[in-house]
Amino acid sequence: MGIKGASASQDLPGMEDQRDVQPFLDEYGLEYTPDGQFIRWSFSNKKHPRNWPASRKIYDTGLIIFLDLFTTSVSTAGSAAADHARDEFGLSKTLAVFLFVSLSLVGQMIGGIIFPACSEAFGRKNLYIVSTGLFSIFCLIVGVVPSIAAVAIGRFLSGFLSAIPAVVVAGSIEDMYNAKDRVWFIFLWAVVANMGLALGPIMSIYIIARLSWRWVFRISAIVTAIITLLLFGIRESRPSLVLEKQVARLRSESGITNLKALNPDHTPDLKTFIRLSLFRPIHLFFTEPIVFMVAIMSAVAFALIYLFTEALPPIYMSMGFSTTSSYLPFLAICIGILFGLLTRIQDHRIILRYQEQGIPLEPEHKLLGFSIGAPILAVGLWWFAWTIPPAVHVHWLISTAALILIGYAVNEFDSVLAGYLADSYMGYAASGFAAVQLLRSSMSAAFPLFATDMFDALGANVASSILAALATVFCIVPPLFNRHGRRIRGLSKFAKHSLQVYRENGVDKHGF
Repeated sequence: MGIKGASASQDLPGMEDQRDVQPFLDEYGLEYTPDGQFIRWSFSNKKHPRNWPASRKIYDTGLIIFLDLFTTSVSTAGSAAADHARDEFGLSKTLAVFLFVSLSLVGQMIGGIIFPACSEAFGRKNLYIVSTGLFSIFCLIVGVVPSIAAVAIGRFLSGFLSAIPAVVVAGSIEDMYNAKDRVWFIFLWAVVANMGLALGPIMSIYIIARLSWRWVFRISAIVTAIITLLLFGIRESRPSLVLEKQVARLRSESGITNLKALNPDHTPDLKTFIRLSLFRPIHLFFTEPIVFMVAIMSAVAFALIYLFTEALPPIYMSMGFSTTSSYLPFLAICIGILFGLLTRIQDHRIILRYQEQGIPLEPEHKLLGFSIGAPILAVGLWWFAWTIPPAVHVHWLISTAALILIGYAVNEFDSVLAGYLADSYMGYAASGFAAVQLLRSSMSAAFPLFATDMFDALGANVASSILAALATVFCIVPPLFNRHGRRIRGLSKFAKHSLQVYRENGVDKHGF
């Protein structure tokens, strides 16, 4: 599965075999590569995931995006559950947060390294089904078994399994949609996932107020069990694997056994798979400047929401909110996330303008949301830092308005940068995003652990100002990507190979 592509066959079909198989190729919508060595998709093949009917794409995409929404909300739901379960188990606040929140994210970090490469080599569908079914079981263990060990095991393994929708959905979207359509679906995915982050604490606290913290996980088990059943209705979307099945049928019907599918994902042995696939996300992180910078910025923005699960309720309780209502300011973050629709509309206009002018679409052409979101994140955090107690006492609506800006910016970081990786690395999008997920999960696991101590020791104003200063530094990156992104991608062997594979196998009329 290396970046050099498939090696030449030692037993190629002769010209007579090619003539014999041509009627079968026409029937299946396949064709030989120009060198006659392999069989690839033809432009009009309806079996290619990008040519599937709209209804099929909507079902598959909608279901896996909802899966990510729910598993993400279960992740942040652990914060409120920890606060109520620690009395039952006699735990300190930090240890409870570690067990219910951080341990899940550590599991997700490990899963984020393993699963994307598995999905690229072995497909998406089975991973979704198995992981969601097991996720349901481990949620049930947390909600039913009355022991700390059960909580630790259940949260770690459910987090490990949640890495599949968290990192593989980007690859599935890349499988099914070209660059023009991908803008919208990456945006939808980012909106839904980020709203899951913000809605999780609210969902959790209201379930706990009416039932108990255990019911947070019991309900999660029920919902994901239903999703597991629905996942049996999706199709495998990895084009290379679908093509392999098509060529296998072609060999059977034609009787020509030496026909080979063009498969850039081919792994000759387990050692090669481990060397090139399992460690590829780490390799990308340390060797690809784009992946490195995207990972850091996405991780900080994403982990900020996890930090807020611990920091926001005490701040708003100091303004007179009840324990339950102190989680409602997360709705302001959700509102901000929805404002990203305006940016996507402008992205669409930019894409159409380039197409009308006949200008090839580049990944940098879709960085508008990031260019806007970076300064807005800095402004939102500075605004929030100095409109909250103890230094400032103003109406709670003032600081809540800042959360709208933060929600918008966090979503732009997530959706635009994820789209940038998908466009830059295409077939390796899942591995590129796994590198992001690796750092994002580790930061998200760490931020809640020190959030309370940091805000107590420094005061909410100074602590928030530190976050604002970091966001201000990020403002230098959008101009860097816009001016030098193409040159940086040109130096990347992964990005160049992804583009080559796309051109050899692509079925899109417009863009990539």
